[in-house]
Amino acid sequence: MTGKLTARLADSAAAIGAEAWNACANPQGLELPDPFLRHEFFAALEQSGSATEHTGWMPCHLVIENDGRIDGLMPLYLKSHSQGEYVFDHSWAEAFVRAGGRYYPKLQCSVPFTPVTGQRLLIRPDAPQEETRNALFAAGATAVNQLQASSLHITFLTEQEWKDAGALGYLQRTDQQFHWLNEGYDSFDQFLGALSSSKRKNLRKERAAVREAGVAFDWLTGSDITEAHWDTFFEFYMDTGGRKWGRPYLTREFFSRIGESMSEQILLIIARLGDRPIAGALNLFGRGVLFGRNWGCTEYIPFLHFETCYYQAIDFAIANKLDRVEAGAQGEHKLLRGYMPTPTYSAHFIEHSGLRRAVADYLAREREAVAEHIEELAEHGPFRKNS
Repeated sequence: MTGKLTARLADSAAAIGAEAWNACANPQGLELPDPFLRHEFFAALEQSGSATEHTGWMPCHLVIENDGRIDGLMPLYLKSHSQGEYVFDHSWAEAFVRAGGRYYPKLQCSVPFTPVTGQRLLIRPDAPQEETRNALFAAGATAVNQLQASSLHITFLTEQEWKDAGALGYLQRTDQQFHWLNEGYDSFDQFLGALSSSKRKNLRKERAAVREAGVAFDWLTGSDITEAHWDTFFEFYMDTGGRKWGRPYLTREFFSRIGESMSEQILLIIARLGDRPIAGALNLFGRGVLFGRNWGCTEYIPFLHFETCYYQAIDFAIANKLDRVEAGAQGEHKLLRGYMPTPTYSAHFIEHSGLRRAVADYLAREREAVAEHIEELAEHGPFRKNS
């Protein structure tokens, strides 16, 4: 039976609570669910000062209640900029401002600083699915007007959610990432056997160079990860983040919080020379996938980045029989290392009719170009043609 559905906004993940949030975020009851949808992950982002009003990410999570019970969630932030999203709309903002409009604030439905595809409409398994989904889409569009925002952007949603959003009038956008697929490999060498001769030789050369430099690797999960490890990794993160963005997004406290609340889904890879750590990569895993997130180093060694972030991740996925590795946003260099192009999706509701028409025209051309580029990249992949 369906009761009366009502919508409201919550000013933090903590205000919703872990039990209600996770009942929507993990409808299948998986032991290792999507780590980025867990209440623990959002709470760590917000309570650590990483995703807050001060940093331009003001939480205003959309809640759908059915006779008082939370049946659906849309993780939502009111934003004063477009940083930390990985789906770029800066040109839209600039064009709208030049035309006399005001693009910020805007609403962003996403996992902050996390370009990982996953459910963006979180619905309890025993809730009326279609009705709750439509209510979330409709309430999200209504919130744009109520909060005097220009638009709502739902990024890295699933393909089915993307189709559902399009059917309700949201603008549809595509992009690409590079993912490694586990075709039942029982070793890295078996994976290499599926590559063309030249690509296989290149990967072996890169891995050998790191070994010959004397680098060893530790895989740390669960209670093996200590505060000392987080101190070390944060130094790597700050070094790389400072060079790439000027101001890294995540605070030191964030890493302690996820280490305390969800370490069973964390893989911290530490590269060292003897007892001296020189690089690290943070990964999370769940629903059969290893997700590469952040990396950093304090010493340059040729191919160390590829080994730490890509090859060690493949080794872990094979050893733990995971389905794939998602190595983050962008990076066509991943193609030569066995990571194949994969489409990603976003949906956009724009209040202003003129801007909406202009963006719709642009996205029609962009979708076609992205599809052609993915096809072209796949044709030049590293695998043997009969593989």
